[in-house]
Amino acid sequence: MITLKTFNRKELEDFISSGAFRQYDFLPVTRHRALSHIQNPKAADEDALLILAFYEDKLIGYVGCFPDCFIIDGKEIRYAWLSTLYVNPEYRKKRPAKALLKKVFEQYEGRIAITEFTKEAEALYNIMGVFEYVFPKEGKRYYFRTDAAKMIPEKKPGTQPLKPLFQILDAAANGVISIKNLAAPKPDFKYEILDHIDKESAYFMNRFPGMRNADEINSFIENPWVLEGKKDEKYLFSSFADSFKYFWIKILNKNNKITSCFLLQLRDGYLKIPYLFTDGNFDEVIRFLQYFIVSHKVKGFTSYQTVLNREIQQSKVFSPIYERDFKREYLFHKNLLELLPGHFNPNYQDGDGDCMMT
Repeated sequence: MITLKTFNRKELEDFISSGAFRQYDFLPVTRHRALSHIQNPKAADEDALLILAFYEDKLIGYVGCFPDCFIIDGKEIRYAWLSTLYVNPEYRKKRPAKALLKKVFEQYEGRIAITEFTKEAEALYNIMGVFEYVFPKEGKRYYFRTDAAKMIPEKKPGTQPLKPLFQILDAAANGVISIKNLAAPKPDFKYEILDHIDKESAYFMNRFPGMRNADEINSFIENPWVLEGKKDEKYLFSSFADSFKYFWIKILNKNNKITSCFLLQLRDGYLKIPYLFTDGNFDEVIRFLQYFIVSHKVKGFTSYQTVLNREIQQSKVFSPIYERDFKREYLFHKNLLELLPGHFNPNYQDGDGDCMMT
């Protein structure tokens, strides 16, 4: 028989502090990811943050929950994102995933949202019959350097022996690109690069509607889910990377007033823009992005910022070697949808939900 154990903020903190989370065949959470969940400003003390599934005292699965909320007409609607769901393949016939999801629904009264899910997980969610697809986002991925040594073996494992050849080809192609980029100009306008959101930026951000304020975003910058270092093979979700860093960018006019500010996340050569706030000065945002991409040798840049992507298409400054269309789906539990107005659209930015953390 499957038994479940639920951890709220205090219980998760004790679980991590005691080292008990390391006793199993696989890790249900990493220390730094648990601390990030605990520090989540929107997590209440009683919220379930982690649920473990056991069969005969053996850990066979877990699910992570990431509390969030909507404020609609002054009313708070609390819900949670499913941040992880894993079951040991040897025990799938025991249906631990279904038991874990039912427990999550019970804990949050069905107020659950999901995004960035795998095809396998998506099939399970659809089988449950309680989720609906809502608020899809169209995105773009722009490629600036070749990365065949990583991408081809991932898609076609049989080509792994050819990786040294791919590395040589990458080096040759990227050498030519680097020479071409020597002529890339540095921005001729004022800007600042910080490691957090400052008070001036926070004041500017308040002019825009959003799901998160400066303090919340800073909390996640300070408590990331991914650290630089060697991957822990006992944890099957994002935990470590060769390089992982956030950059807070401020663009200023001649009077030193902010016209745009945004968050960049750079992980192993791939760039994201989780948050963007601008008066409409997209030309300078795009010119800075191009400069940043060249100076940091960015391999690819992914953006679900719809207006930014449209402006990039019209720009003569941005110069990717290739681009692809992407789509981000969101699944909302029917119980959560029933609490939302019919006209409601959260207008999520790229980093809302748990997207900015990985």
